[in-house]
Amino acid sequence: MSKMQKTAQHAPRTSGSFAHPRKNVAALGIQGGMRIADFGAGSGAYALAIAERLGGSGTVYAIDVQRELLRRIHNEAARHGYKNVEVIWADLEVPRASKLADRSVDFVLISNLLFQMPEKALLLREARRIVKLEGHVVLIDWADSYGGMGPLEEEVVPKEAALALARVEGLELRREFSAGAHHYGLVLQPISKQV
Repeated sequence: MSKMQKTAQHAPRTSGSFAHPRKNVAALGIQGGMRIADFGAGSGAYALAIAERLGGSGTVYAIDVQRELLRRIHNEAARHGYKNVEVIWADLEVPRASKLADRSVDFVLISNLLFQMPEKALLLREARRIVKLEGHVVLIDWADSYGGMGPLEEEVVPKEAALALARVEGLELRREFSAGAHHYGLVLQPISKQV
């Protein structure tokens, strides 16, 4: 079992009252026909909200290391009639694990996953690899521990640290958005010429 699987077991991706998948998806400017990767898709709240937003065109790739969650996402997508949801099993701490081609997606969504990953750079590197040069990597994560409601205090990745990691991996801040209570939301874009 990978470190990612072990961490994911004790720190499931939370939505509910803390993050607002539909609201966040609406704020991103997602349009029909786009190809979007949801890294660490978890319960599928974002993947399904994206599929709804795409309106039957484009594709959302729900990527996770937990097969049971991927089966649930697949079943929920079928129940809602979303034919544009593809599930991909992947350990995102392994290079090229998403199985998606270089520069092939418009958005990569990374929600409540960065704090769980021991190899954060590999996660961001994979996002940078698959996103188009004019595309975006959206990073949503916990701003603090909040007394046990979120991740352990030592697992929290502050916004400034996330931005520094992103910059090293060839991503720069385009804008911030309100991602819900106790979270920050960052829209990143590939740096055209990496330094």
